Amino acid sequence: MLHIKSLDEGLDIFKALGSEVRIEIIKILLENHGMNMNELAGRLNITNGALTSHIKKLEDCGLITISNESAGHGNQKKCSVYLDKILIDLEEQEDSKNVYLTDLKIGHFSDYQIYPTCGLASSNAIIGEVDDTRYFAHPDRYNADILWFTRGYVEYVIPNFIPCGQKIDQITFSMEISSEAPGSNDVWPSDISFVLNDKKIAVWTSPGDFGNVRGIFTPDWWQLNWNQYGLLKIVVINKKGTFIDGLQVSDVSIRDFDLDYRSTIKLKLEVEEQAEHIGGLTLFGKNFGNYNQDISVRINYSPLIEEKEATE
Repeated sequence: MLHIKSLDEGLDIFKALGSEVRIEIIKILLENHGMNMNELAGRLNITNGALTSHIKKLEDCGLITISNESAGHGNQKKCSVYLDKILIDLEEQEDSKNVYLTDLKIGHFSDYQIYPTCGLASSNAIIGEVDDTRYFAHPDRYNADILWFTRGYVEYVIPNFIPCGQKIDQITFSMEISSEAPGSNDVWPSDISFVLNDKKIAVWTSPGDFGNVRGIFTPDWWQLNWNQYGLLKIVVINKKGTFIDGLQVSDVSIRDFDLDYRSTIKLKLEVEEQAEHIGGLTLFGKNFGNYNQDISVRINYSPLIEEKEATE
């Protein structure tokens, strides 16, 4: 998923989508799970030269990707849709000067309780043994770029280095995540809870454990019948409530936590024992999946004194 934080930021994508031909290209690629250039030109009844111009505009703004595939008469360029969803913020953003940004490696969890199937891996190799929960405590887990489990949780302590005398107005978490099935299964729902400082703020049902094609950043040594990629989820908690991908999912707000520069912030990702869909959880870091990121955190803050003055 692509998160466009302002209309100006999305200008190139809006221009790329401002063409009936390019919209039709995306529809055809989605319908056929990708298509080579010759087939696509024939389907659209346009020349390869005309198609190349449209494809370049779509590729330049990240809407599609181009890969080379071997064919009987040589290599062919195959086009595929890259983005599964686009989220556009129309409201004016908070003052960018009062923002603290940080990233958490997948293996940098501070607490866990998990059940097999489970495991961790770095970009180079499996860490320990698959389905042995003991390796979630192994020192090498700090190098993990992917982890998975069927039930339970991992919890992260979010670094809080906002300036002194500031309160937290909004926290945004961004991560690539999916279910965890034995092997992989695109239809494998899982209810994944997001818990902030021991209070559940949201539940998202992952549709599956995606293994139909190799993730863009997934290493070549990774087995093809295992988790390949996830979906990018953006969780925001602010004064209005909690939102996932721009849609409000609960009334739990940032006011319920009274967070400031002295606060400890913990994020727990959990598949509960009593969940309706116990389909596991997979987290993807920079070297796995379709998004070149770890767990990204954005904290918006403002002076504590403003709130005190408003109540006097």
